[in-house]
Amino acid sequence: MSKNIIKAASVQFEHEDGNKDANLNKIASFVRDAHEKNIEIIIFPEACITGYWFLRNLSEAELLALAEPVFSGPSSVFLMELSKKYGMTIGAGLIENDGGLLYNTYVVAMPNGEFKKHRKIHAFESDYIHPGSEVTVFDTPHGCRAGVLICYDNNIGENVRMTALRGAQLLFAPHQTGGCGSSDPNIMGAIDMELWENRKTDPGAIEAEFYGPKGRGWLMRWLPARAHDNGLFLLFSNGVGRDDDEVRTGNAMIIDPYGRILSETWAAEDKMVTAELDLSLIENSTGQRWIRTRRPELYGPLTEPTGKEVSTRELRFDGKGA
Repeated sequence: MSKNIIKAASVQFEHEDGNKDANLNKIASFVRDAHEKNIEIIIFPEACITGYWFLRNLSEAELLALAEPVFSGPSSVFLMELSKKYGMTIGAGLIENDGGLLYNTYVVAMPNGEFKKHRKIHAFESDYIHPGSEVTVFDTPHGCRAGVLICYDNNIGENVRMTALRGAQLLFAPHQTGGCGSSDPNIMGAIDMELWENRKTDPGAIEAEFYGPKGRGWLMRWLPARAHDNGLFLLFSNGVGRDDDEVRTGNAMIIDPYGRILSETWAAEDKMVTAELDLSLIENSTGQRWIRTRRPELYGPLTEPTGKEVSTRELRFDGKGA
């Protein structure tokens, strides 16, 4: 296989709130399956180790009890053991405890023994969870450069552009989204939990929601453009099924630098999608050519506050949704 080709996988799965052992075992099962398919890079959803939407209801003490240090904590060690055993780069999300400060963090374990992490820049899950302050880009042992942005981070075009400007060829985009409750009819909308509970007897009903405007339809408004406009591969991983009182829509997919979907699913189940990433597509992609013709001297106003800025948490809970 050409050195320009990387085999990658993106996973959607339904986590168990607070049950890190169960969630890590599910991750391990997918990694074993991916190994049989010669996958080199696999990514899992945001906060899939700890659970996600229930975090907003936890006290600071409860969050601290659930969180753990990254790299030295048990979940990070578990991911690294899997990474080395199967020769695979693995990314998964949890809540980090860094000396008493809490972060929504994505841990990447690489088979050369190196760790990387990204702290969600636009964290809004809890007043006790702090936002990160930088984009994350790093070299991998697979001959490519990767970046990480968590969920809402990807909604802000500047974050993706900064990631591309720092040389990312692959963007890991772990999420917990779709089916978000909102008073704004133009933003997704909640999915009836009964449809998820009846998915085995009536899969068509819930999969229509996942494919429709509450899931894939919403993503198609913007997600392929992030890959296209920045000339990079995008690995979208998401929760699926019950997430506290909401239903996540899955829609795991892999998108190429032209915004084309290489692999996707809207199945109402835990599932992995895979694709071969041809790195030779990047250099002359539309997005990379656009980047080369930028005029940075004109972009000073992008760094100047408008006075309209609000925190992501304030926006998420003002009744308008994310």
